[in-house]
Amino acid sequence: MTALITGASKGIGREFVLEFARHGIDVVAVARSEKLLNELALFVKNKHGIKVHIVCVDLSIQNAAEELYKVLEKKNLTVDYLINNAGYGDHGEFINSDFKKQSEMINLNILTLTKLTHLIIQGMKKRKHGKVLNLASVAAFQPGPLMSVYFATKHFVLGFSEALSEELKPYNIQVTALCPGPTESDFGKAANFKMLKNPKANRFPSSEDVAKYGYKMMMKGRVVAIYGLRNALMATLIRVVPRSIVRKIVYYRLK
Repeated sequence: MTALITGASKGIGREFVLEFARHGIDVVAVARSEKLLNELALFVKNKHGIKVHIVCVDLSIQNAAEELYKVLEKKNLTVDYLINNAGYGDHGEFINSDFKKQSEMINLNILTLTKLTHLIIQGMKKRKHGKVLNLASVAAFQPGPLMSVYFATKHFVLGFSEALSEELKPYNIQVTALCPGPTESDFGKAANFKMLKNPKANRFPSSEDVAKYGYKMMMKGRVVAIYGLRNALMATLIRVVPRSIVRKIVYYRLK
């Protein structure tokens, strides 16, 4: 059995590599940093004795999913678990943003995820077995002023995952949308999350906690997995609170 994990060099992706390794499942680790991937591969091989294939590719560029898939075919690798973890966010007013960065974010968070999923599930369909986990977010349940594009991409990931889960049931392919809230990871720091700058006032789960939960829920066949009771309650309350109020609350939290 083999798991393909994108964004595998840091944060939640790295912890997913370690989690699959702990369960004796071989890994294809995908990220941009060859140095970090090599260090991770060596650590995992020595500790768990599994096979770790590393693929260095920038998934934010066009046709990256196809290039990655060609590598899998060349190595004759079969993917039983697809973890679409790679993604990033940005903070600030959209009107003043770097549109190139926004475009690359859309390509990574949506287009590459969608293309890679389409490619990988073809083999799963033939084998009549497979699991896909897409990293969504509690952001998927609400609008995100000051992080408008990022929140919108997570809306897509959640909706896409839920729809796909129904379509793929006849082929015994399960799809999970993992929805964590703010997490102690390099992702939050890169996105300049204000709330992560004061760890004493804001205690967030670790990347390890989120990955362990995601792995468990995926194996159970959960379609939408919201990490944490507080996040689950918030996602429920948002459905009944007027949208105008939700927008203001999120704006205040992100400001």
